[in-house]
Amino acid sequence: MGNIFAICGLVVSVVWSSNVFAAKPIGNPDAPVGGTVYYNLSTEPTGLNPLKGFDGSSTEVTGYAFDSLLTRNIDTYEFEPALAEKYEVAKDGKSITFTLRDGAIFHDGSPVTIEDVKFSYDVNFDAKLGDVGRKMYFENFDRVEIVDKNTIKFYIKTPYFKNLETAATMEIVPKKIYGDPKKKLNKTMTGSGPYMLEKYDMGRSITLKRNPNWWGFKLDANKGFNKIDRIVFRFIKDETAKLESLKKGDLDYLGLTPEQYEKKTSGELWGTKVFKKQVENSAPKGTGFIGFNLRSPLFKDVEVRHALSELYNREFAIEKFFFGKYLPAPGPWYPQSPYADPNTKAVKFNPSSARKRLKAAGWADTDKDGVLDKVIDGKKVDFRFAITHGGGPWERFLTIYKEELKKSGIDVSLKQLEWNALSKNIQDWNFDMVAMAWGGAVEYDPKQIWHSSSIHKEGSNFAGYSNPKVDKLIDEARQEMNEKKRIKMIQKVYAMVAADHPYVFLYNPKYAFYGHTKRMQLPKPTYKYGIGSSTWWIKE
Repeated sequence: MGNIFAICGLVVSVVWSSNVFAAKPIGNPDAPVGGTVYYNLSTEPTGLNPLKGFDGSSTEVTGYAFDSLLTRNIDTYEFEPALAEKYEVAKDGKSITFTLRDGAIFHDGSPVTIEDVKFSYDVNFDAKLGDVGRKMYFENFDRVEIVDKNTIKFYIKTPYFKNLETAATMEIVPKKIYGDPKKKLNKTMTGSGPYMLEKYDMGRSITLKRNPNWWGFKLDANKGFNKIDRIVFRFIKDETAKLESLKKGDLDYLGLTPEQYEKKTSGELWGTKVFKKQVENSAPKGTGFIGFNLRSPLFKDVEVRHALSELYNREFAIEKFFFGKYLPAPGPWYPQSPYADPNTKAVKFNPSSARKRLKAAGWADTDKDGVLDKVIDGKKVDFRFAITHGGGPWERFLTIYKEELKKSGIDVSLKQLEWNALSKNIQDWNFDMVAMAWGGAVEYDPKQIWHSSSIHKEGSNFAGYSNPKVDKLIDEARQEMNEKKRIKMIQKVYAMVAADHPYVFLYNPKYAFYGHTKRMQLPKPTYKYGIGSSTWWIKE
């Protein structure tokens, strides 16, 4: 499912087709086709199989190659036709029917069939071919049946506000390829999307080429999209090297940090050959955090976790590293979301309060070695642990935290790992605390991260967070079709999770920053729900 978006549940019949559902065209339909652009991935994808890969780099690449039944309008957030030319939600809300368009083909030239659509659903329940972590999104369907060669029907077992979203946005893959467990699919892609894999140079780059046979080029609504012939993804990790590559033209687009935007994007090149943008839109925002392994005896006490949260100086970090352009994170997802409780405030930096909490929880420096200790299960335990992270700016962000913890008698080491190693450690629950970030969703379902049913080796609840009241509220909210009522329920989840302090919640961005070369032509700096780089073209 990758980075999924959610919508309100529908309980009335909705029918559209590509010739009657006409949104205002996006982009420049008359822009020229051609050229090669160079983008960057800070980490090499863990894999290119969309049924297995969930890290940001993987989903960014596979998003160009695989289609779904429906797509989203980047300005209105409404559903629009994709591989399905029409759909219908039954009046009783118990089924969704999709009609597959004729003429869509996969990159190998084979037709996209209704059997491929059914397989793309079934594979979510097959641990050998898919990822069992995806199953939770499909658990509310009773079955899927092929009606005829162009029609498929999803029968709904349990109401869920994301049932339409789940069915509509799953990647459609060819059964003959992805249904063979003997095939090695981690470094290949066979989809039906606007770009196909041309070359994978391990450790260096991935090159995609424009798919001239993409079905979408026949639709007027897509005339302003995917104008570039080749997209080359480089793997540059160092922030300075990334920026220098943009200035030299070795990259054509780069997401900028606030520091880069404010301090490192001046000089004669900027505004003439290279341009920078600060934009604000309604796209989901990420949340940076340091997550506890709640299985550790060090972190069992919520007061201890609260104390550790009080020892992170968010305001200082935001001014020093983000130039005031981020917000302190009050809780588990971005505060600009209507699903975030407006009454929950970010934890304030308060070492005095933190030390009182730690003392009340039984932590004291009994042997006067500068490190707090406590008897746990009959054994004296020092308050020592490691924070695992993936490098980049994390080292700086965490160093200020490490220093504050040391002042309060807590000994912390910082452990940097490559992304693949970090992912494995997380999956194996082999960490004390881990620093990373979650993305967001326009309409949010907390189950993937915050429900106890997601505590398994393939699940996203790697912290091991469990609160029966939160579970119950999440389950009820998922079945609430009234958006206003559901928002209130999920706001309560937000407040309850924040009060349990399963993470040290850090900060959320207010803006998006990026730089681009003069070659890149933009219809506008941003759309409502995203920057819209798929509408850009090249001017040589």
